[in-house]
Amino acid sequence: MKIVLLGASGQIGGALQRSLTPLGQVVALGRAEADFTAPEQTVAAVARQQPDVIVNAAAYTAVDRAESEPALARCINATTPGLLARWAAQHGVLFVHYSSDYVFDGSGQRPWREDDAPAPLSVYGRSKHEGEALIAQAGGPHLVLRTSWVYAAQGRNFVQTILRLAQERPHLTVVDDQWGAPTSADWLAEVTAHAVAHLLRRPQDGGLYHCAAAGATTWFAYAALVLARARQSALAANIKTTEILPVPGSAYSTAARRPHNSRLDCGRLQAVFGLAPPPWQQGVARMLAHIL
Repeated sequence: MKIVLLGASGQIGGALQRSLTPLGQVVALGRAEADFTAPEQTVAAVARQQPDVIVNAAAYTAVDRAESEPALARCINATTPGLLARWAAQHGVLFVHYSSDYVFDGSGQRPWREDDAPAPLSVYGRSKHEGEALIAQAGGPHLVLRTSWVYAAQGRNFVQTILRLAQERPHLTVVDDQWGAPTSADWLAEVTAHAVAHLLRRPQDGGLYHCAAAGATTWFAYAALVLARARQSALAANIKTTEILPVPGSAYSTAARRPHNSRLDCGRLQAVFGLAPPPWQQGVARMLAHIL
C-alpha cells in the first residue's frame, strides 16, 4: 500500500510519518513538491504518486493573520483539499483530512457533536468548515477528524511559549474563559493509522469524527500545570515567573475571535473505531517529561 502524506513538517505530520509507516510505503510531499497555494499543481503531484491513501496534514493555521489573508487561508484549507478529495473520489482513494473546533461559535458548555451546526467566528474557522464541506461533496471514501488544541514535543505551541515566557517574566496573564482539551499529535496520528486500516476494510464507516483528548481545561489551568511541572524539573532554576493570573479573553486584542467552548464529544469515534480518548493530562505529562 502506498500512502501520500502532505504537511509532514507540521506537528501532526511529523507524528504521522511514524504512525503510518507500519501500514505501507509513506511518501511525504513537502511544499516544494505540493504547494497548497497552487491547487492544480498539488493535485498533479499527488496523482503522479498513484497512492492508495492520501493523508492531508497541511493547513493554514495563523488564526489572526487569516483575517487579513482570507483568500490564502481559503485556498490552503478549502480549495486545495477539496480538489484533492475530488481526485481521490474519482480514483477510489481514501482521503484523510483534519479540521478544527473553530468551526463552532463556542456557545454553551456541552461538548459539540458532529451533527451540531457549524457557525465559525473567524476566517480561519470558515475556511476549515468549507474544507469539510468540499471533501464531503466530493463523494469518495474519506475521513475528517475535527480536533482541538493540538500539541507535540517538537515545534511551536502553547507549552513551548509558556516555558519561554516563564524564563523571561515575573508575572504571566493567561486566558481563563476558553475551554478545550489539549490533544497530543502523537495520539491523533495513532488514531489516524488505526482508522485508515479500519476504513480500508469498511469504507462505509468513513465521514466526519470528533477526535480530541478526554476532559477539558482552560488555557490558564493548562499553563498552571505546565509551570508546576517545570518548577519540579531541572528547569526550575531558570523559572522567573512567581505569579500567574487568570484573565478573560477580552483582555487581549486579537484580530480573530476565539470560541469559548471548544469541548468535543468523541462518542462516535469510540463507538465506530473502538478508541477511547485518553485524559488530556496524560498526554501533556508525557510531553512535559520529554521536554523537561
